[in-house]
Amino acid sequence: MANFKVFVGYDPREDIAYEVCRHSILKKASIPVEITPIKQSELRKNGLYWREKDQYESTEFSFSRFLTPKLANYEGWAMFVDCDFLYLADIKELRDLIDEKYAVMCVQHEYVPKEATKMDGAVQTVYPRKNWSSMVLYNCGHPKNSVLTPEAVNTETGAFLHRFQWLQDDEIGSIPFVWNFLEGHNKVVEDDPSTFPKAIHYTRGGPWFEAWKNCAFADLWLKARDEYQNEAKKAITN
Repeated sequence: MANFKVFVGYDPREDIAYEVCRHSILKKASIPVEITPIKQSELRKNGLYWREKDQYESTEFSFSRFLTPKLANYEGWAMFVDCDFLYLADIKELRDLIDEKYAVMCVQHEYVPKEATKMDGAVQTVYPRKNWSSMVLYNCGHPKNSVLTPEAVNTETGAFLHRFQWLQDDEIGSIPFVWNFLEGHNKVVEDDPSTFPKAIHYTRGGPWFEAWKNCAFADLWLKARDEYQNEAKKAITN
């Protein structure tokens, strides 16, 4: 079986978030997974990304995320996910939700943030389909996704990209919200296991930022961070 390709948004300010996200995916996975960080510096060096920084960009992967089909050679299915996720379930369960009739699949949030800022003081913007692009399963070989060339990703508007305007509504498949469970927005319903997160998205800011060290589910992220750091230390000493 071919490796399931996962591309994780990377920002140097959130290196530990990336490492913990990666660790949480691999720890639970029962299928072979290939995880690649989307690093803007490497994309620029390779001539795939030349876009000037936008005033509303809160991370280095705000736009580069849409290179996922290109990075997967426009073949098969691949996932993009922000680095501020913590996976609590086997990614095979997510992969098994794939339906070939769709060009992309994602959690279709109806989300309006209450905060004016997020993470380390970045401006919080509000727009339709907010957070849909934070975790996407891409049908990379779908003809419609051939639109996502480096030229398009570097020149199209944020609205065109983040709202999936290259697609018709019926080409966007829906995934249960528990796979992109927004900390501070989505709720766990007591006695309803279907509401418990399979992947927590610390979209306002996670415990790696001082201002968010006491956010909901901070304990789970800190536990995963400690596991990652302990395993990294063992790997160095062995």
